[in-house]
Amino acid sequence: MGQGKSQFSEEELQDYQDLTYFTKKEVLYAHQKFKFLAPEKVGHNKNAKLPMSKMLNYPELNVNPFGDRICKVFSSSRDGDCTFEDFLDMMSVFSENSPKSVKAEHAFRIFDFDGDDMLGMSDLKQVIERLIGKDNHLSEQEMEHLIENVLEEADLDDDRALSFAEFEHIINRSSDFMNAFRMRL
Repeated sequence: MGQGKSQFSEEELQDYQDLTYFTKKEVLYAHQKFKFLAPEKVGHNKNAKLPMSKMLNYPELNVNPFGDRICKVFSSSRDGDCTFEDFLDMMSVFSENSPKSVKAEHAFRIFDFDGDDMLGMSDLKQVIERLIGKDNHLSEQEMEHLIENVLEEADLDDDRALSFAEFEHIINRSSDFMNAFRMRL
């Protein structure tokens, strides 16, 4: 492909490269993927903001049980609607070049449904419900037992919730977290 016209100046591309785990070429590719979600809206408007419903058409978000939460965490307006910069930030964090500590911080925010900086009983219940799917139901007793097992394993200070430090401790012991917390551009 020849030199196509980019919506971004060389300085903007350099800034995006400096602020993400992407090369300039990957930034441009990310913009193509973003534009594909709503070509009529993005077109030549590099400041377009896509509604969460359009964002969830991205294949990896569409099949992810936390797709809506991912959009909300990365949305600068926190409503799930995303600008290209929000999308670029999200894809950068989910890239294979993003360090485990950055991925862990964002995973924690995705799982913290009530936004209280702790993964409490209701957060853990929502995480489990999303992971097992809508068609599979646990009895209340099975759910409580599963949450108790999680807390017994991870709640080091016995406060019946997971702090970020406790969550990060579990992540550091997980052999496949880095592969699981990844999306391809």
